[in-house]
Parts: sequence; C-alpha cells; structure tokens
Amino acid sequence: MELLFCCNCISEKSIFVQMLKQERVLIIGKVWPEPNSSAAGKRMMQLISFFQLKKIEVIFVSAAKTTDFQVDLKQLDIEFQQVQLNDDSFDAYVKSKAPDIVVFDRFLSEEQFGWRIDECAPNAIKILNTEDLHFLRGAREEALRKGEKIDVTKIRTDLFQRELLSIYRSDLTLLVSQFEKNLLTNHYLLPEELLYYLPVFEKKQKEIQTFEDRKDFMFIGNFYHAPNWDALKVLKSEIWPRIKKSIPEAKLHIYGAYPGQRVFDMNNVKEGFIVHGRVENAIEVTEKAKVSLVPLRFGAGIKGKLLEAMGAGTPSVTTEIGVEGMLFDNMWNGKFTNDFELFSAFAIELYQDENKWTIAQENGFEILSKYFSESDFSLSFEMKIQDLLKNRDTFRQKNIVGSLMKHHTVQSSKYLSKWIMEKNKEHKD
Repeated sequence: MELLFCCNCISEKSIFVQMLKQERVLIIGKVWPEPNSSAAGKRMMQLISFFQLKKIEVIFVSAAKTTDFQVDLKQLDIEFQQVQLNDDSFDAYVKSKAPDIVVFDRFLSEEQFGWRIDECAPNAIKILNTEDLHFLRGAREEALRKGEKIDVTKIRTDLFQRELLSIYRSDLTLLVSQFEKNLLTNHYLLPEELLYYLPVFEKKQKEIQTFEDRKDFMFIGNFYHAPNWDALKVLKSEIWPRIKKSIPEAKLHIYGAYPGQRVFDMNNVKEGFIVHGRVENAIEVTEKAKVSLVPLRFGAGIKGKLLEAMGAGTPSVTTEIGVEGMLFDNMWNGKFTNDFELFSAFAIELYQDENKWTIAQENGFEILSKYFSESDFSLSFEMKIQDLLKNRDTFRQKNIVGSLMKHHTVQSSKYLSKWIMEKNKEHKD
C-alpha cells in the first residue's frame, strides 16, 4: 500500500521535524483504518504517514472490534490498543502515554473521549478529523427520503448541534471539502481559525491504460455507507437498463467492501450487471474500466472513488453531489447531472467517443495536479500544527465558545459516561 505525504515534499531540515522529533500523537479512531475499504481509511493512513514522516510517535486506539481487513499497524511500527468505552482504564492509559497531540477520527470519538482528554492530557492539542460533515450527509438523506428539497444553510438537526459543539471543543478541525469549510464559515459563522482544509490526496498513476485497452463500466463503494447503497439501486433500476439497451455487449462491474447479501442479490449475468464484492486494489479494477458511474443522490465530503478514477485515467459520470468540493473552474473528469436519463446518455457518449473520453481523462489529470497534490498542502499543514503547539494557550483564549462548551455541554457526555460506568460496576458485582 502506498502512503502519501512523501519525504520529498518537505526538507528533512524542517524546523517542525527538529522541534517535534520526540513528540507523540494519540489517534482515537471510531473504527480501525481500512485503506482498501474506504476513502476514510485512506485519509487516516495519509494522516498517520504525515506524522511519521515528521518523526512523531503514533499511537492508535479504538473501541471498535478488530476486522480482517484493517491495516497491519504493527508492521508500520505503530503502537495500537483496543480501549473500552465508559471506562476509567482509558484515563490511566492516556496519562501513561502523555500525548502532545490527540486526533479524533470523527466527532463521535470526540464526544466519547474528548472530556477525558481534557482531564488527563489538558496540554495536548485536540484535532478533529471530520471525514465529511455528518450533519450535512444526514440531512440530505432525510430530505431525499421525504422527497423534499433542502437548504443546506438552514440545517438545525440534533446531529448538526452535536457536530458543531465538537468542532468548538477542538483546537482544530480538518475538512476534506472546501465547500464544507465555506458552509461552516459563511453560513454558520464558525471562526476560520478553528477550521483547516486538507483534502484526501491522489495522483496520476504511472501507467495509464488506453481507450482501446479498456472495456465496460464500473461502480465501486463501501456498502456500509448509505449513499453507495442508494446509488447502486439507482444504477440497477434507472441507469443501467438505458445503457445496456444502447450498448448490448457492455457490462457494469460492481465492486466494494461489505456488500452483504442484498448487494449480491443484484448480480445478473444476463443483464450484464456483475457484482464482484470486495477487491484488494481499487486502482487495478478502476484502470481497466472505460467509464466509472457514480450516481450519488446524497452525501458529503469528497468522493474517494472519483479521485481514484482520475488517478487511473478513467472518466466518470456523476451528480452534483458527486462533484461537490471537487469541481474547479467547472472542469470535470467527464460529465455530471442529476437527470438520470441524461446521465445515461452522457455515459454512452463517453464510452463510444474516444475524443471526448480523452479530453475528460486529461481534465482529471489536471484536477489532481492542481488541487489534490500532497506537495501543495504538506508544508502549510506542518506550519499550522507547529503554530498550535507553540501558541496553544493563545488559541484557546480566543475560542471563548469552545471554552463555554467544555464547561457546560460536555458535562452531559461526561456524567452519562460516569453513570454507565457505575451501572457496569453494579452489574459485575
């Protein structure tokens, strides 16, 4: 597995490397990292790689069950520990490790463990890695279910409140989408100094298959993720029948982690709708396809499958949700529309027209080079963390709302956790 944040991006004589040579980061994961299963897993490994290249000791903990597909952290020289929710043993563990930086992977981890970090490692800077804005994805899913339009600037759900409180309680929040950063600052008026735009990185593959060497269509996605399951149903019922009618010899290959029986039940060789399930290397199957189909109707963040398609030189057809946070100067690696009849027509056109296919491919390479290159973000991210470490108290004094949140709202999570601990003790007795 190739990790980004390559050593060539930043000089080994960096001030940051010298200053943090013996520093320690504790990463609290909602799940164990699976870079071959999702963009979230890939993002986490990029963050881990960044810290390791800065000579910072990495410790990864999670309360989740281990899986057969998680990355081998021991092989990467990363200390790891399965921890317990609502248990004081975590406090003792944190005190023994004395981290300088704590990263929460998703706001749910900050809710569960943030107050413990405040008590056991108060001097550690707290970084929230959002993956995507859960409240935005959730509100869009609910609107789709109800058949309603949604104004993303007026979301006021419980999830919205919880996620924003988590952002305020953190010293820095990482966002993979510039759209989401703008949404938080321009419409929800969050202080810009609390937010940092750091996308998932991708680059062009060294060897690119030609138009003639490719065939068929593809879709890939982790099927634990609701937007992917919804997109698959749209492909099966609305899009693929139109494409198959126009290109009878074509097949649509479905790949992805955690498919479950409901996904495999869609397999139909006669219809050319082929469900493969999990693959070890997403790039290998993506670079064999002629066109990637991604009809997302809801979601948030940026889409790893579309970045990988660009890196593999595979044009894509997607929706406005698909291109969100990834569309610059209206240039795309193919076509996008919310009209699924037009979506199908675009897919057929790209599949059959080599000239339009090649232009789309080149657009994808340009997007990656200009907007998703590690070298464009590594140094600034390095300096941001350096500034936080050196001026932690000054940053926190400015974050008055965050201070109030720690004092008041976090108490509910804290005392609920303590209540659960007491009930667990009673049960053991």
